[in-house]
Amino acid sequence: MKILIGLVAVVVIVYISSLNWRRSIKAVFFLLVFEGALRKWVLPQASDMMYFLKDLVLIGAYLRYYAFSDSERKVPIKSDWIKMLIFLVAGWCFFQAFNPSLGSPIVGFFGLRGYLFYIPLMWMTPNLFQSEEELYKFLRFHLLLLIPVCLLGSAQFFSPASSPINVYAGGTEATAGFSGTGKVRVTGTFSYLSGYSMYLAVCFALLLPLLLNKQSHRWQWISTVEIALLIANSFMTGARGLVLFEVLFFGGYVSLIFLKQTSIIQSYFQRFTVPIILSFIAAYTWFRPAFDAFMMRTTSSDNLSERILNSFNVTGYFQYKQLYGYGTGATHQAVGALRGVLNLPLGELIPVGFESEMGRIALELGPIGFILWYGLRIVLIVTLGLVFWKLKRPFLRQLALAAFLTHAIMLNGQLVVHHTFSVYYWFFASFIFLLPRLEKIENLHNYQKILQQNVSAAYFNSSSHQ
Repeated sequence: MKILIGLVAVVVIVYISSLNWRRSIKAVFFLLVFEGALRKWVLPQASDMMYFLKDLVLIGAYLRYYAFSDSERKVPIKSDWIKMLIFLVAGWCFFQAFNPSLGSPIVGFFGLRGYLFYIPLMWMTPNLFQSEEELYKFLRFHLLLLIPVCLLGSAQFFSPASSPINVYAGGTEATAGFSGTGKVRVTGTFSYLSGYSMYLAVCFALLLPLLLNKQSHRWQWISTVEIALLIANSFMTGARGLVLFEVLFFGGYVSLIFLKQTSIIQSYFQRFTVPIILSFIAAYTWFRPAFDAFMMRTTSSDNLSERILNSFNVTGYFQYKQLYGYGTGATHQAVGALRGVLNLPLGELIPVGFESEMGRIALELGPIGFILWYGLRIVLIVTLGLVFWKLKRPFLRQLALAAFLTHAIMLNGQLVVHHTFSVYYWFFASFIFLLPRLEKIENLHNYQKILQQNVSAAYFNSSSHQ
């Protein structure tokens, strides 16, 4: 009976999502933020189903866009290099899904989700927004969610670990904390710490372009409050990688913006640097315990730079299966539970520990798949950099820079096993096609306005002369 109810629920969700693919795609970004709240507090007994909720919504949107909307005019995507690399990556991943080392192809098809399932977003997003203003309002609303999420994170930090708000998915009590302080490492509305850290990193990347964009005084102050809360919550997570990302991103962003637009440094300084400084001061003043706890953890933990360098060292992983690998999904943290629920064979034991994303890819896909996968990611980084350099409209150019830096800094970060970042990653990748298209649309609108004004002026001058 439970299986039947579950199947009916799946069909209903997919059907409703297929009615309006644009609305469904935007709903996915809302679910990204509040999926963890459903898993922790609303339906902890259905935590696993909530984990796949946004995927079901995406399936409905994919069906509507790719299968049942032939009459809709779609934006043509022209990029032979990217298409070819995606085709090669997909072919190798499908091949590895049937790897005998997995024990069952079901594990392999589950592993495909992390590699391929969210790629279609890159082709859909260019048709999702019809103007620069529409994209700006979508991002502004999405970032507005930071305020309640970060306020919840602040409440978690100042609450005991036994508090009902300090739980993980399924309602289990939070265990990660700051040693010697009694403070927990906060998760906000997310199921676990890693999801919240990645969400804060993405929001930091998107907030900087909005701070530079011309906004009303009210929205400028709202953005300043958002970034102050974001910085404070970054310390509360205790995630050193997150804070390092923010430092590297800020340094790269400021440097490249000033390199590209040296003539408007003063105006950017007023709209950008001052709110950032005020945000740091506010976060440090009002959330000093969070800063102190973070610094204590940073000085007492292992060497972060050594961990980062080790994450790039993958050659040792290739010796175990030579050119073949263990198959897609072999290192995924949920595979053990999947095998238990479906009573699947255990598969071949991986005789080495793994933590970094690059190590996981090397073990799953072997050297051929590793080169294809990271070749694709590097091509996306280079292409985003070229888009940033070519665009003329300030807001669109800054968004391209944000996507470029996020892809570049997170090259060795978690993606395949991180379902939150996967959605944001391919959304940022879509900027390769979305932002140039929006610039053409805005330029066309401006040209039409100028042409109309010239025609009107000529008409009135002619009438006056007569």
